[in-house]
Amino acid sequence: MYSSTPSPQNDLSSGAVDALLKGLSAVDAAVAQAEIDRLIQAAIADAADHHRHERAEREQKLLDTHKREVLAAQEAHQDELLAIKEAHQREALAAEAAHQKEMREARAAYQEHIQSIYEQIRLSRQRLFGRSSEAHPGQLSLQFDEIEQTAEDSTAEHDQALISTADAQASEGSQKASRSTPRARGKRNPIPPHITRVEIVIDVPESQRVCSCCGKTMVEIGEDISEQLTIIPMKIQALQYHRKRYGCPTREHAPVIADRPPQVLPKSNASNDLLAMLITAKYVDGLPLARMEYILGRAGAVVPRVTLARWMIQTAEKLKPLEDAMNQVLIQHPVLQIDETPVQVLKEKDRSPSTKSYMWVRKGGPPERPVILYHYAPSRGKAVPIDLLKDWQGFLMCDGYGAYDEVGHRPDVTLLACWVHARRGFVDAIKLQPKEKEGRANEMVKMIAKLYKVEKESQLLTSEERFQLRQNISKPILETIRKWLDANIPVTAPKSALGKAMAYMDKLWPRLIRYIEAGHLPIDNNETERAIRPFAIGRRAWLFSDTPAGAEASARLYSMVETAKANGLEPYTWLLKLMRGLPEAGKSGNFEHLMPMAQQDRLPDALTVDITELGYRSVV
Repeated sequence: MYSSTPSPQNDLSSGAVDALLKGLSAVDAAVAQAEIDRLIQAAIADAADHHRHERAEREQKLLDTHKREVLAAQEAHQDELLAIKEAHQREALAAEAAHQKEMREARAAYQEHIQSIYEQIRLSRQRLFGRSSEAHPGQLSLQFDEIEQTAEDSTAEHDQALISTADAQASEGSQKASRSTPRARGKRNPIPPHITRVEIVIDVPESQRVCSCCGKTMVEIGEDISEQLTIIPMKIQALQYHRKRYGCPTREHAPVIADRPPQVLPKSNASNDLLAMLITAKYVDGLPLARMEYILGRAGAVVPRVTLARWMIQTAEKLKPLEDAMNQVLIQHPVLQIDETPVQVLKEKDRSPSTKSYMWVRKGGPPERPVILYHYAPSRGKAVPIDLLKDWQGFLMCDGYGAYDEVGHRPDVTLLACWVHARRGFVDAIKLQPKEKEGRANEMVKMIAKLYKVEKESQLLTSEERFQLRQNISKPILETIRKWLDANIPVTAPKSALGKAMAYMDKLWPRLIRYIEAGHLPIDNNETERAIRPFAIGRRAWLFSDTPAGAEASARLYSMVETAKANGLEPYTWLLKLMRGLPEAGKSGNFEHLMPMAQQDRLPDALTVDITELGYRSVV
């Protein structure tokens, strides 16, 4: 019998079965009941099998789906791994390429650096041991073998001193011509007539004045005159002033005494003329005070160098008003040149003795009355030129040093750049080339030479005529130089000597070409460099300044002598008049008449000065 838990449906089916079995015998009913139970069990089994089959199919589908998902995931993972691997390979290749590029650049930079060091070494050797077109004649005095080197290629005709004369023998033009053209063999200029003549009469002995033919005494019919130069060594004298004193015979009034001659340093025993000589020796001839101490000592005057130094500092202090007057002339002219050079000062406050200080040099004023002023400063910073030029406006000629840029930002200042500085880098590059071989640096030097040829041809022209010549000739040359730079800068190693020269010129190009905008503008800063050169030569002898006060005194005294030289004056002669006129000028406060520019028309020419006219007893 069906023995499952009864339910309404089972009850209904059971009732239906009972209805079907009703009327059957017990045996048939049992058989029928058994058959029905079997069918039911078979149906249940079939349903269970069908359910298991469907579940198996579902599970298989799920398994197949899962396998497909796994396979897809595996494929995606493989693709991802492959992509990652390829990306890593690409990154590795890129990194390797970048590394190789970096190594090549580093190798090139290293080679360029080595080449730069090599060029610097060669240039240093050239400056130390080679020939230099910028060497100053005064530097010969620093050579131990000066006599041997100077006399090596000389001949007998060099035994005669070639002293040019400023009188009627030749005008300025003929003097220039005599310097540029060789002197005729066997000819020499006479000793200038302003030099004092000492006649030495050499007579024929009386025994030789008897004629061997007739026996009569010979008569004088003329004389042969020849001249030699001689020199009287420095002679030390003591000026002993006897100031007469007068008194009233009745003693009713105070006595009177003659005034002492005015002195620059009244509390010292240094005469005005001695100060002029010391300034000339140190600041014109480059002799250090230690050497002057020995020179004076050999002449019998023991003057310690500390005393000499104090005299120089005190004299420079007296010259401060004159320097101020010269500065007023300088700042009134619209063209000014400036440069700086290092100097060592041992006792600068809060600074090491080995620290560099600087001497700044300005050159300006009217072209026919130039002014050169030195200024000492412990710094090379931009504050120095800003202060020096605060009251000035116009065109400023300078090099490429960045301290001048701040001044150039002012609307009333226009910067000019020096063509000599620009050319110098190419000259250095030429020195590094193989001998007897020309390169690109030679091309640039030749083009710059054309610019200077124009300047040489325009020396005697007016500013307007020079401006027109620059526009017609110099301007096309500058355009050619610019095209040359544009073509060669990209193909030249920037750290090489030639590359640095090109970069310097390219950086300052607007300033370099500005000089053609007017005829009165200079092409270079040579005049300031010439003013610095005596200081640089003297620095080789005295090496350093002891104190800032000494450096400031040197700056002022260099200003005096260099301005005098620039105005065509013989420095010692002018200093004599300056020292003698300075005490009275100090009392009156009028220094303008003592300026070298004011003295130019009143002093004799440098080559025609007769020292005896100055009332000198000894020629130093």
